[in-house]
Amino acid sequence: MKEFELIKRFFTEQVIKRKDVLLGIGDDCALVSPSDRQNIAITTDTLVAGVHFPHETSARAIGHKSIAVNLSDLAAMGAEPTWVSLAITMPEVDLQWIEEFCTGVFELCEFYNVQLIGGDTTQGPLSITITAQGLTPFDKHITRSGAKPGDWIYVTGEIGDAALALKDIFNTVKVTPEYREKIRHSLDFPTPRILAGQALREYASAAIDLSDGLMSDLGHLCTASKVGANIVLEDLPISNALRDSVSIEEAFDIALVGGDDYELLFTVSEDNKVGMETALANSGNIITCIGQLNGSDKISTTLNSKPVAINAKSFEHFSQSKD
Repeated sequence: MKEFELIKRFFTEQVIKRKDVLLGIGDDCALVSPSDRQNIAITTDTLVAGVHFPHETSARAIGHKSIAVNLSDLAAMGAEPTWVSLAITMPEVDLQWIEEFCTGVFELCEFYNVQLIGGDTTQGPLSITITAQGLTPFDKHITRSGAKPGDWIYVTGEIGDAALALKDIFNTVKVTPEYREKIRHSLDFPTPRILAGQALREYASAAIDLSDGLMSDLGHLCTASKVGANIVLEDLPISNALRDSVSIEEAFDIALVGGDDYELLFTVSEDNKVGMETALANSGNIITCIGQLNGSDKISTTLNSKPVAINAKSFEHFSQSKD
């Protein structure tokens, strides 16, 4: 099957037909028409086989995750997801694989009312690039740079299970069968916290999604906001799967630097704390306060009020490259 036949069969027909899409797949460009007094948030992420997902990952999971990680970026800014473009490079045309991949893509798109409006298909090693766009009210969005000393640090959901799943896949940690399905689902089918992000527009001083590890992503937020932070290790929301599979010290390391969580990390002032907690509870999101910002330029961790050093490092592309 050639490129344009593939596009017509698998990507042109879809359930979602948004009214703000004037022209979608099939022309040189897509045309969209947002309402007045809205900002357009735009993000792009690439997923490469063997780097962002194990080679044996199912096609449906790859499709889901490709969309989810981009919607997670929109969630961190409080945006409503609207449109995505997809560029996929594949070594060959495997019709069953593509059909399963599209199932993963369109399941999430339909759930969040997101329309696929364009992209590209090429031949080569497997990789997927998504550009996702979303809308925020003109004067309401969240950035990384608004946090202040004294603000409280929160995360949604649980952290560390996706990284634990990778350790189990590569046999560096032995996970019991009762936990394996749960943690593998966390790795393969992350949930973008869209409703939480939109609720946080009214309360959060800053936010970021957790992709490369809590310490790394918190570091980005602290740098942008020119603040420091202290994380209280005993308050980290780690699952029973993580607690029961490794020592508590290793569990802390995995939760802090493991990555692939796609939860939201956000900061809230003391004045907005109660209102935020009520709003997030009403939206069905579980949140945990894990520390507080300060006026230093460092991130510290404490356990039972005593300083603890974290030695593990978060993932970073090109960290092994030679200059």
